[in-house]
Order: sequence, then C-alpha cells, then structure tokens
Amino acid sequence: MKIFVIFVFISLHILPCLSFTSFVFGDSLVDAGNNDYLFTLSKADSPPYGIDFKPSGGKPTGRFTNGRTISDIVGQALGAKSFPPPYLAPDTQVDAIDRGINYASGASGILDETGSLFIGRVPLREQVNYFEQSRNYMVNVMRENGTKELLKKAIFSLTTGSNDILNYVQPSIPFFEGDKVSPSTFQDYMVFNLTTQLKRLHELGARKFIVVGVGPLGCIPFVRSLNLLASGKCSIKVNDLIQGYNKKLNKALDQLNQQLGPEAIFVYANSFDIVMRIILNYHQYGFENANEPCCGGNFPPFVCFKGPNANASALCDDRSKYVFWDAYHPTEAANIIIAKMLLDGDESVSFPINIRELYNYNS
Repeated sequence: MKIFVIFVFISLHILPCLSFTSFVFGDSLVDAGNNDYLFTLSKADSPPYGIDFKPSGGKPTGRFTNGRTISDIVGQALGAKSFPPPYLAPDTQVDAIDRGINYASGASGILDETGSLFIGRVPLREQVNYFEQSRNYMVNVMRENGTKELLKKAIFSLTTGSNDILNYVQPSIPFFEGDKVSPSTFQDYMVFNLTTQLKRLHELGARKFIVVGVGPLGCIPFVRSLNLLASGKCSIKVNDLIQGYNKKLNKALDQLNQQLGPEAIFVYANSFDIVMRIILNYHQYGFENANEPCCGGNFPPFVCFKGPNANASALCDDRSKYVFWDAYHPTEAANIIIAKMLLDGDESVSFPINIRELYNYNS
C-alpha cells in the first residue's frame, strides 16, 4: 500500500525500431492483479476499483486504483501495446518474451515479514524467485544468448518499501511489536535487503533498473487519520523516516552504478519530492482535493467498495479532481502526472537519467 499523479497527456516520443519489454516488481502501487490469485485481505478485485480502466471496460483487474498504475502509463508512453500480465495469472510465461511480466503484490514489502497481517502476499525475494522461473522459460525458448540479449534491453522497475515503513510505524503489526530497532538500523536493513535483490536480478541478466523511492506516506489519508492530523497536515515523523531511507537508497544505487556500470545502470526515482510537489501545489495540477480519498472515507476501516445496491462507499463525484483514490493509493489522474515527471524529468526527480533516457540507454 503506498502512494502517488493528472490529466496532462504524455507526448509519446516512440521509437518504432525499439520494442518495450518490462518486468515489474513491487507492491500495490503497481500490482496488476497478482493478489487476485492469493488468499489475502489485500485485494482490489471488486468495484469501484478499475472503474476508469478502459481495457477492462471499467471492471476490476486487481489494480489498487481507479485506472492505470504508474508503470502502466510509463509503458504506454514508451510504445507498449499492452500491459505486462500478472505472473500468477494462468499461462503468462509466454508473455515474458513480448511484453514482460508483472510480479508485484499488494501488501508486500522488501522484508519477508512485511504485510503478514494481510495473510497472502508475495514478498520481493519471492518475486525475484518467480522471475528466475520466467527466465528459465525464456532460455528454453530463446536459448541463453537470446535471453541475455532480451534482458539487457528490458526495463526492470522496483516500487517497494512503503509497506515496510507503514508496518514499522504501526505498533500493532506482530513482527514489529515489542522493542523496535532504531530508525537508522531499520533503514539500513531495508536498503541491504533491497540491494541484495537488485544484485540477484543483475546476476540473472537485468541491466536497466528503475528503483522508486518511498513517497511521502506521512501525507496519505491513512496515516493522517491514524495520527489525528488536521486537514493539510502530514506526519513529520513518518516523512523524516522515509527521507532518511531514500537518501541511503540513493547512495546505495550510486555505489551499484560505480561497481556494475556502465554495462548496467540503476536509476533512482524520487517519488517523494514529486508527490510532495503535487500535494503542496495541487490546484496548479488541476486537483481540488489533496487530503481526502475519493473512495472509502477518512476513517477506519477505510474500505472502498461497491455494494449490491450499486452504491459505492463514499465515492467522490469527479475522480480526476482527487490526488488520492483510497486511503493509501493515488488516482489515475495523479499517476499520470507522476509518470510524466519520471519519464522526462531532470536529475532532481530521476537520477542519473530519466526513464525515457533509460529506455534508449545502450552501454
């Protein structure tokens, strides 16, 4: 569960000679339906989720928003004709060669223990295990050299860490009960485990990485409500924890670039500053509300659903005017803005290069 973009239409500078293949890892910010195939409390398989997702005709697909995710939008901008399917859906291995695969899972985190309260989820380590199985399939079809050529051109995106932070700041989560490690130690633990998986992916042939930092969770409706914060206020404590982690992550990625570059490149996506910019200047981006969720309301249990009488739980009238879709996730309108900034932004939002430059990168 996480955070973050509006109706600015992305100009598609598509290079027809290049195909776009992506492998997506992460949590509910980019889950494309994997959790639909799990026994879990973290699902987005009922209306009004997906109400603005045109490929499904407005029906839920397992995406935790009203429309497309950031990875969906980025893929379309770079020429993808369809979205990478969820790994756990039937018969998706064949798609790995043409479209890539989405391994992301709602409620998951960098740490295996994260999200245990929701029962079923696929932690990052297991997502990478799934990719290894996909790679074995590719080798059977394309042989080792063909697989290596495909993977070195594909983009590997990782959007994870938000649930780890949320679990850490919530004392009711079993794994984190009792004496917690210090914030600094916890940040280091997250970075170590994430870079371990990045190195695994590199060993398996990945060369182009986009690693998304954690956004300002202190400003999402869920955290604002739990901390009884006034409208427009954010949890400084939570955001400080996140910024400390993001700084360490950025440094770790810089070290990986020095160690493994230029054949491999690791791009840090500064989602924290992007989303804060939207929240603080929401009127400039065409929004009318940057505090409340469009669906589900401001108070526990924060459930966004559409009942049998066709009435949705506290669904807003105009989804394009809200930054947040539910208590945790951004609307498609917000995702569009975030994706545009990551695609074409400067080094302050995407370092050392932006995603469009990453797409065209050749070592």
